[in-house]
Amino acid sequence: MRMRFLPALIISLVFLFAYNLSFARNYKVDNKLNQVNKPAHAKEDTAQWRPLFNGKDLSGWKQVGPGSHYVEDGLLKSHGGMGLLYWTGEKFGNCRLRVIFRMRDTNSNSGVFIRIPVEPREEWMPVHYGYEVQIDNQPELSQEDDSHYTGMLYSLTKPLAKPGKPGPEWNTMEITLDGPRTIVFVNGVKVTDFKEGDPVPERKFDFEPFRGPRPLLGYIGIQNHGDNDVVFFKEVVVKPLNKKVK
Repeated sequence: MRMRFLPALIISLVFLFAYNLSFARNYKVDNKLNQVNKPAHAKEDTAQWRPLFNGKDLSGWKQVGPGSHYVEDGLLKSHGGMGLLYWTGEKFGNCRLRVIFRMRDTNSNSGVFIRIPVEPREEWMPVHYGYEVQIDNQPELSQEDDSHYTGMLYSLTKPLAKPGKPGPEWNTMEITLDGPRTIVFVNGVKVTDFKEGDPVPERKFDFEPFRGPRPLLGYIGIQNHGDNDVVFFKEVVVKPLNKKVK
């Protein structure tokens, strides 16, 4: 009886070995494909987030233009405007910048500035020579189009999605500066993917930024827009992409 089933047993073992070998190879290929297809923000990253806002005071920050910023109940708040609070310590490039914010009212207007070439001395210089990543879920109320929506490079890009939450809900915005590429996620959804040289709309209003390239390295800032447009920030953190700016 044992001898009768021996050939079948051998064939089964050979088949099992071949199947396991094929599975292992396919698993390696699939695993590589999965790593390639992961979005940039989802890849494994061991770098640590560094807080720029300490939740206590404005250490490291400086105000330019009208209005002011202050800290209350662990939140960064503003009064009046239009002005800018910028981080004085360094320029940023090849990094991820994350801010967590909420609008005081159902909708408010503010922005996070990036790629500002030199330390600003007045409020319009960052508008025209840096990029403003807009905060405004209802630009139509100001007769503006979708290129002025939350997460857009103000007046330059169109939204890939509109995941912004109204006040008083919290929103998370993550801005990636990857060489000449700027990617913005709002509440985990990609809304902007722009590379220097991509086509942009013509200016429609005199308060829209001048068109033209921005630097790979620049200062960052937070806008105070006015008494009727108040946004609270509870986190401003940054971490490097572990690659040098060329």
